[in-house]
Amino acid sequence: ANSRLQHEYVPSAHLSAACTCLAWAPPGGRPPPSKDGPQRKKRKSEVAEVDKQLDILAIGTAVGSILLYSTVKGELQSKLDGGHENRVNCVRWHQDNSCLYSCSEDKHIVEWNTQTCKVKCKWKGDNSSVMSLCISPDGKMLLSAGRTIKLWDLETKEVYRHFTGHATSVSSLMFTTVKPMNENKPFDGITGLYFLSGAIHDRLLSVWYIRSDRKEKNAVMSFTVTDEPTFIDLTVSEVKEEPVKLAVVCRDGQLHLFEHILNGYCKKPLTSNCTIQIATPGNDGDSTPKPVPILAAAFCTDKQSLLLVYGNTLQPIIEKVSLNTTESHVCLIRDIQKVLSLKTDVAVTKVKTPVVNSDTKVLVPGIPGHSTAVKTPSSGKEKKKNKRKPGETEESIEERLEALDIDVRKVKTPGGLPQTDSFAVLLVQGLESNDAEILNRVLNTRKENVIKNTVARMPIHAVIPLLHELTKRLQGNPYSASLMVRWLKSVFTLHASYLSTLPDLIPQLGMLYQLMESRVKTLQKLSRLHGRLFILVTQVAASEAAQDVTEVNQTAKLVYEDESSEEEGSDDEMIADKDSDENWDEDEEKEEQSDEQDMTVEKEINGDSDLEPENESEEE
Repeated sequence: ANSRLQHEYVPSAHLSAACTCLAWAPPGGRPPPSKDGPQRKKRKSEVAEVDKQLDILAIGTAVGSILLYSTVKGELQSKLDGGHENRVNCVRWHQDNSCLYSCSEDKHIVEWNTQTCKVKCKWKGDNSSVMSLCISPDGKMLLSAGRTIKLWDLETKEVYRHFTGHATSVSSLMFTTVKPMNENKPFDGITGLYFLSGAIHDRLLSVWYIRSDRKEKNAVMSFTVTDEPTFIDLTVSEVKEEPVKLAVVCRDGQLHLFEHILNGYCKKPLTSNCTIQIATPGNDGDSTPKPVPILAAAFCTDKQSLLLVYGNTLQPIIEKVSLNTTESHVCLIRDIQKVLSLKTDVAVTKVKTPVVNSDTKVLVPGIPGHSTAVKTPSSGKEKKKNKRKPGETEESIEERLEALDIDVRKVKTPGGLPQTDSFAVLLVQGLESNDAEILNRVLNTRKENVIKNTVARMPIHAVIPLLHELTKRLQGNPYSASLMVRWLKSVFTLHASYLSTLPDLIPQLGMLYQLMESRVKTLQKLSRLHGRLFILVTQVAASEAAQDVTEVNQTAKLVYEDESSEEEGSDDEMIADKDSDENWDEDEEKEEQSDEQDMTVEKEINGDSDLEPENESEEE
């Protein structure tokens, strides 16, 4: 009535699977309490209350088990296991309450005995997954649907009728009539009844008629809506001339109301008698009205008024609306912004200061150079300190540190960075806050041992973020890449065992692999280019050096002739010989010089030919 959350069931996260479907057990027929508990007589009033109150809720899960949860006790009553191997799509209680029917992705339908928590019967319901179930008003038949719809006889578990169904999987099945329209023939409990079905991604709701013969399988009429139906409620037609009222909530947040007497075949799809939307008033601040999605709708017991659930799923608003309009479109204006403000309670903190004996020595964690004894404040002084006079100025942090007896100079380290032992902490902080400044300071260290220690000390959960950060930096400047490689190396050597346990390691490191491959591919070409450039540069340097050398004058500055003690007669002969010798030397020198020049020219030519090799391919 007041849109407040009355009860919340939170399964323990590591043990449970996601909830896929729900169904309330019929009221008043709770499974009897377990025999071991002491039996006590219930008062009459107590019994009456129990009869009215809904208690057991069947919860189907994604792993195939079904939980029975008691809302009165606020605890799980039992768990139904062993029926399904896959996600449970729909659960339905039988009218006598001891039976529960469920269908699953594993193509089977299971009949459960909820008192013994065992499978009563299990049979294959369809060739694909069974999406939806519905039990007939008399409880003897069961409708099941994947894409096609089947009507089963619950006693024999055989198919009684087939219906064509929908192109997509059926999301809802409901009986719309309790008695057949033609009252002349005897009623066998099922023939002559109408039922309704809706499917995902299908904007038509189909109505089917259960005939006595097996001929016609197609829908007798259909209702058209604006979007895929997400929630359907109807009033069952009990008397012959009573129309069926249908409320359909669509994915687009609109509610469509239909009213129709089911009397045989109708060719055209029927459109809604009334469409309801909810919007915000566009007056304060924001001038445009915004639509508010309707989440669910249900008819009240009087079959006239509706309960609407709208707003957001975390804090929905439930409102009773009575509609007596003949209009085809109704827009309700609700100011949802004010209602949906989240209220936060201010937490009351009671901080107690420990009473410390003067003899005990207290070690305070944290800052190096922090050697202070914890002083026990006397409560009177404390109160005086906290209340500042209006004229007083607040103490600066430096003064407070001095009062705490912390040596400020010890705390500050050159460069403003803490000691190396906290590099790991700093790195983790940088990765979590994505602070480029911290990361640059840490990752630009060149010392191998600092890098090793940091990587060894960092927590496991930060390894993958660090690898992503390194990959990002490797793509950048080649200078920073050379630094990042050191980090990569130590991460891979120290955390190899952790990385090898990750199932999604290859996609995580995909970018890094690609980067390495592309770098390695270009290495060969680069080394060739490097080799050629090296030859070229050395030759250019050599030719420059050859030009710079000044030409040496080859003529002798001084000739020293040795006087021999031989006969003077052969003197002339000697001089002539010497002359010819000198000439010979000179000739030889000239030849050498010309040879040298030839060599350099040749070298230059060779160098040029090296520069432009004609037989190399264009790409290289």
